[in-house]
Amino acid sequence: MSFVENVSAVEAILFAYGEPVPVDMLSEASGIDRPSLDKIITLLNDRYDEMNSALQVLKLGSAYQLATRLEYAPAVKNVFETGRNAVLSTAAMESLAIVAYNQPVTRSFVDTVRGVDSSAVMQKLVDRGLIEEAERLDVPGRPIAYRTTQNFLRCFSLSSLENLPPLRELQSDQLTIPEAAGEDENEENGQG
Repeated sequence: MSFVENVSAVEAILFAYGEPVPVDMLSEASGIDRPSLDKIITLLNDRYDEMNSALQVLKLGSAYQLATRLEYAPAVKNVFETGRNAVLSTAAMESLAIVAYNQPVTRSFVDTVRGVDSSAVMQKLVDRGLIEEAERLDVPGRPIAYRTTQNFLRCFSLSSLENLPPLRELQSDQLTIPEAAGEDENEENGQG
């Protein structure tokens, strides 16, 4: 294949797959070595920039994904308005932050940090594809340890977990958590 055909093949694979494609899988499927893939991704992004395209290729850890640019999110959201795209509650954001900064963690760890039962919130995060089972711990009861997903990285525009903002060091007397209300309260009580 010519270089132009290789560029088109990579673009077609990224478009058709729709999810992040691991670099090794992309290399094997296209028959293109990794250094050449990096050049092709750069070329694709340069082309999209030159054309003022709504598309871009994101690097998500050791994977690439064809995605729309953030500024077009409102238009895309209008088309795909579903329950999966709903705003995360405060309880869900707290739980997600605990997982993101401490992963892999068990639900009981999240419960301990938050001080309330987080089972319903954690299940919603799994359902939305933001966290996943990392492993089962080799302790009595074999609890599930959770980690964030590539979807988490995509949703928060992060290329890797190293891009998470640093945690501020807070003393326990400086941290105040407002009382939960509405959906958050229901989720915390396992009713969400």
